[in-house]
Amino acid sequence: MALDLHSGIVLLAEPFMLDSNFRRATVLLVEHTQEGSLGFILNRRVNMRVDQLVDNFPDFNAPIYYGGPVATDTVHYLHRKGDLIEGSEEISKGVYWGGNYEKLRALIAQGLLTPRDVRFFVGYSGWSPQQLLEELQLGSWVPAPMYPNYLFKTRPERLWSQVMSNKGSTFSVIAEMDEEVRFN
Repeated sequence: MALDLHSGIVLLAEPFMLDSNFRRATVLLVEHTQEGSLGFILNRRVNMRVDQLVDNFPDFNAPIYYGGPVATDTVHYLHRKGDLIEGSEEISKGVYWGGNYEKLRALIAQGLLTPRDVRFFVGYSGWSPQQLLEELQLGSWVPAPMYPNYLFKTRPERLWSQVMSNKGSTFSVIAEMDEEVRFN
């Protein structure tokens, strides 16, 4: 099975994944190279605001999301203002990763960047070389295209089901399965 694995795609955890870090996770893959892969879980909100977590951050009512189990002492951000934040990298159409942190803070302080424009993550999801490809071949992940609305408009608690449903066919049925489904 040939897989087109690249940054800018969404990875949906298969519905019966046992790893609690990734159960019903929707991960945006932001980097995929020979050295490994990196992404952020888009649908795991943490009960904390970014201005409560990051020292000397402007007053900003934006929640933090759990990006994954790697380096949980780091904060990362995705946004839709690549034209305003130098050094940001376009991951998929309309979705940017990182960029000049001081510029980000200044735009927030000036009210030019709102919580609807940016999402912050503590930690990230990482895979060693070939690990993600092997997991895909085993069926642990379902790849899907990324759309900016997934990040900026879809409610995080509905994201996994929404992206799965958008794939159509059998995936629409899987999207409606109860998370606690049990077979006898």
